[in-house]
Formats: sequence, structure tokens, C-alpha cells
Amino acid sequence: MLVGLGFAMIALFMYLILSKRLTPVIALILVPAVFAVFAVQFGVAVVPAGGVTGAIMESIKSFAPTAALLFFAIIYFGLMIDVGLFDPLIRLILRLVRNSPARLAVGTAVLAGMVSLDGDGSTTFIITVSALLPIYLRLGMSPVVLTTVACLANGVLNIVPWGGPTVRAATVLKVPPNDLFLPMVPGMIAAMVTVLLLAFLMGRSESRRLLASGATLQTVADSFAPHPGGSAEAELDYEEQHSDMVSGLDPQRNTLRPKLIRFNLALTFTLLVLLGMDALPLPLLFMGASAVAILVNFPDHIDQSERIKAHASSIVSVVAMVFAAAVLVGVLEGTGMVSALATAIVNVVPPGVGPWFAVIAGLLSMPMTFFMSNDAFYFGVLPILSEAAGSYGITPVQMARAAIVGQPVHLTSPLVPAMLLLISLARVDLADFHKKVIWRAVVCALVMLGVAIILGVVPTGLTVR
Repeated sequence: MLVGLGFAMIALFMYLILSKRLTPVIALILVPAVFAVFAVQFGVAVVPAGGVTGAIMESIKSFAPTAALLFFAIIYFGLMIDVGLFDPLIRLILRLVRNSPARLAVGTAVLAGMVSLDGDGSTTFIITVSALLPIYLRLGMSPVVLTTVACLANGVLNIVPWGGPTVRAATVLKVPPNDLFLPMVPGMIAAMVTVLLLAFLMGRSESRRLLASGATLQTVADSFAPHPGGSAEAELDYEEQHSDMVSGLDPQRNTLRPKLIRFNLALTFTLLVLLGMDALPLPLLFMGASAVAILVNFPDHIDQSERIKAHASSIVSVVAMVFAAAVLVGVLEGTGMVSALATAIVNVVPPGVGPWFAVIAGLLSMPMTFFMSNDAFYFGVLPILSEAAGSYGITPVQMARAAIVGQPVHLTSPLVPAMLLLISLARVDLADFHKKVIWRAVVCALVMLGVAIILGVVPTGLTVR
């Protein structure tokens, strides 16, 4: 009975999210609550000493550091975009690509990858498309290439510790985000190199297509209307100004701090180094960095308040989701559903396949996160797979690492609002986009999983006995 209730709860939860009957936050709270009441009233649940409500409260306490991490990571990277830290990178890319489709495609991957560090796909796609779409159109390149490369880069970088998938996997399995993420860095780097290679090949293919069609490739500077009769220095100034205008960021916005760009760059670099060194808990690092960044860039307390408010909508939606997820996790554990479901799964898995559970989870994360949301997979499916894998000596952190490799594929899903925004901004047909992006996303995910297996951070049946 408990197994049936568990599967029914997960199925209903997934249906309500996928059909958009409820938002993830509401579904995460109400569905587990209803099933918990039913299980307790009918004596089906294996209620712990503190009761189901006690299990939920304990889960909320364990999720609090993750909520703090997300809160201040969103503030920090949002602030860096506000003050113009990434603007010089945009100008540099525009200056370097000139008339080369291959360089432009690689530059797209670099720009999308850099901006993806804020953990927000929508921001990445807005900046990348706004900055580069005019150049793609001037050169006659297909905007599908732009959307494909940007999506692949964002998908690979989506596993950063302050990104949604890693946080979900870490919180639901109660493992430190750094223990999950740092061993996956080599695989992420390898996948990003793969993105750059795929981008180069796509750009070269576009060059051949354009030449075959008889098109004449012009420099980006020539395709823009040059300043009439100006000097070389005036032409360069004009080009830089135009580059800013197509970047999607107002070059005259009052949040820019050009005199502080070196400070902001040094602060961001220091933050990333400390994150890699695991010197302090991630929430504390981002709290400190955010406080310093706001204080230095916006000394006036009114401006400080405005900058926090500017990113409030992103913060509220993400943090609310984290705490709502605590209800689902608390119910799964407090009623004994996780153990019952895991036992049922273990019973149907052939003994010879069990030690491969981590690899299986990595492979399943690709199609499952394509056809369902991250919330449904990480909060509904991963805890069950992890519990089952524990019977074969596979730890939760190993399962969490495997479960995040499917993110390049997940970002291609029509269930992802940021992806729909991407193709909308670039005016690309979804079918054309999927023809190019899905198989390449699978390649990137397999590269990430393969490196993790080779390095031993994701165990296989050969290492787990």
C-alpha cells in the first residue's frame, strides 16, 4: 500500500507540473501534504517519533543553507551584470569575430559560458542573443547555430553549485554542494571543450554553406554603417559604441561602474578561487562577496536597497522552491515512502545490474529531464534511485554526481522556459533547433559522464562490488 501511495504521489506531482496545472512550489507543498494525511489516517505510514510534521521541519532546517546560497549567488552575479563586468567581454568578442563564422560560433560559446556563471539561463540567452544575433544576420549565418551553441554552453555550465540542478540534487540527498560539484569539474571542462569544438565545426559548416551559395563574407565592421568620413580612431569608437548598443544592455544605464571594473573582476576571481578551495561554506562566501560588492559599488543605502529589489523576483521564486521541496522530502522520509519505493525498485533490478545504478542514473537523467522538469526528476525520482543504489554500496553523493550530467539535454526541453525564450528571441523554429541541438547535447552529456567514470567519481559495476 505504501509503495502504491508513493508512486501515485510522484505521478500526480509530475502530472500537475508537466501539465502546468500547478506551479512547482504549490505542487511541492500540497501534493505531499495530502498524501501524508491520507497515509497517516489509514495507518499506512511508518511514522517516526517526531511525526511527519517533525520530519518536514527537520527537512526545512537542512534546506536553509541551500536557500541562503541561492539568495546571495543571484544577488552577486546579477549585480556584476548591472555594474558592467561582462560588457568588455562582449565588446572583445565582437571585435575578434569579424567576418569568420567559425570564430563567431566559438565566441558565442565563450560569451554564453561566461554569462552562464550567474546560474540563470534567461539572463544568459537575453545577453547572448541580443549581442550576437545582429552579427549572425549580417553575415548570413543561420540563427539556429546561435541558439544551439548558446544552449549547449548554458547546459554544461548549469551544473555550477549555485545552479538549480546541483542545488536540487545536493539538497534532496543531503550532501554538500561542493562535494558533489568539485569532482565533476574535469568532466564539465571536457564537456565545455566539446561545446567549443562543436561550435567551431558548426561555424565552419556555415562558412562552406555561405561560400557555396555565392555569398560574400564581409567584416562585421563593414556590415555596420561606418561613421562617414571619420578617422580610424573615430571608426573604432563608433564600432565600440555600436557593439554596446546591440549587447542588450543599455550602455548608459546608471548602474554601470567602469572605474570599479578591476575591483569587480578581482573580487569575482577571488570568489571563484575560494569556491574551488572550499575555504568556507558556500553560503558564507556569497554572503560576504555580495555585501562587499554592494557596499563598494553602491555606497548609498538607497541604491543598495534598489539593487536587491531589482533581483527580488528571481530570488523569491528560487528560494520558495527550495523550501517547498523540503515538504516533499520530509513526507517521503517521514512516512517511510522512500524506503518502501527503494525496496520495490531493488526487488525488480537484476543483481548483476545493481552495481551500475550510478551509471544508469546518469543515462536516465538525459531523457527523464527532457520529458520532465528538474523539480520532478530531482525531487521525485532521484531520492528513490539513490535509496535503491545504497543497497549496492553506492553513496548519495555519487548518485547526485551522476544525476546532474543530463543537464545539457534538459536545457533543450520545451518544458524549459529559458529555452523557449531563446528560440523566441532568435526567431528560430523549434523543430529546426531540435534537429541540431539534441544529439549534440547528448554528446556533451556523455562526455561529462565518461570523464566522471574514468576519474572514478561516478562508480561502475567494475568498481562497486
